[in-house]
Amino acid sequence: MRVGSILQKYQKYDVIIIGAGAAGLMCAWQTAKRGRSVAIIEHRGKIAEKIRISGGGRCNFTNIYNSPKNYLSNNPHFCKSALTRFTPQDFIALLDERCILHHEKQYDETIAGEASKGQLFCDDSAEQIIEMLQDEVQRNGGRIHLMTKVQQIEKQEEGAFALSTDRGDFSCEKLVIASGGLSIPKIGASNFGYETAKQFGLNIIPPSAGLVPLTFDEELLTQTKELSGISVDACVSCENTSFREGLLFTHRGLSGPSILQISSYWKPGLIITVNLLPDDDVYEWLKSMRQSRPKQILHNILSLKLPSRLAQFIATKTGHDVRIADLSDKKLKEVAKAINAWEVTPKGSEGYRTAEATLGGVDTNDISSKTFETKSTKGLHFIGEILDVTGHLGGHNFQWAWASGWCCAQSL
Repeated sequence: MRVGSILQKYQKYDVIIIGAGAAGLMCAWQTAKRGRSVAIIEHRGKIAEKIRISGGGRCNFTNIYNSPKNYLSNNPHFCKSALTRFTPQDFIALLDERCILHHEKQYDETIAGEASKGQLFCDDSAEQIIEMLQDEVQRNGGRIHLMTKVQQIEKQEEGAFALSTDRGDFSCEKLVIASGGLSIPKIGASNFGYETAKQFGLNIIPPSAGLVPLTFDEELLTQTKELSGISVDACVSCENTSFREGLLFTHRGLSGPSILQISSYWKPGLIITVNLLPDDDVYEWLKSMRQSRPKQILHNILSLKLPSRLAQFIATKTGHDVRIADLSDKKLKEVAKAINAWEVTPKGSEGYRTAEATLGGVDTNDISSKTFETKSTKGLHFIGEILDVTGHLGGHNFQWAWASGWCCAQSL
């Protein structure tokens, strides 16, 4: 990795980008390509850690079905301009130019939900994307300053920005904040971007963990601890939003794609409803089983459709683990509800430690949707996860990073 050397009091650039993640690297590449002098300042010793760990090391870099409906924001129209101007096909074209092979994730069409469809991964390694971004930044004259912590930012009277760091002072005409959100602090997430936004008078939509496993209280955990490791296809709902994907029981609560998706819509105190057999009307099925297999014990009947441990849990939880012939219609309805509409009130989430994204962030009402410049401070831009735009699971957050970085660069 080439790191910019400190040779003078002020290192002057046309554009400085703080943060060497997906959005920052894309913005630096496209800005340098336009002939502007550009530098990235990164407080860690490595670039693009989220890219590196994404998709099991193969990076779920976009989704071919990406659209504005795949994003949450207090200002849902904000993302439309960038997503239209830089599409998944545009990023795929960049990979094709570098001969980086990729594939769409295979899924079972009979059970897969929307999040499973259209996910693209590298055939080989996420490192290929990181190398592409780094090479293109540097090939076009951009510099990457690693292990450099910004200590102070000042807007000077002539309009330039002055940055004090622990490795010298910098100045630039345009400053881009691409420092990300708060998710996964072990790879360097911090509140730097939010503090900078506040310094320049921008509103912050309170951040919270998104795309994150949900946790149970001790009482519910005691009941479900024996289910840890079981995974099923499920439809999970919260208020008026539903996702059908895989669900995983954990030693803390629930995880899996369906739970990660719904976690971005769940708020403390809300109930989530889990349908463990979304293709079946369990009440009608149980009535038919009562006719055809009257002597069978309930948990044995349920194990025809569900993993045995989960079947035993439901039979015990409802208190109806007897011969199915001995169960009235009312009791069959109780069992059916425990399967088709299991209501759970999570205690909370696993938080930023395991969250794949950050909800909330810099209020997009303060930002231009075309240039990503703040409306109050000329030359100051915000891109990527730091903004109040959060994608669904399945490559949408990376597409937002590419699109916001690319679009911002066109105005720098």
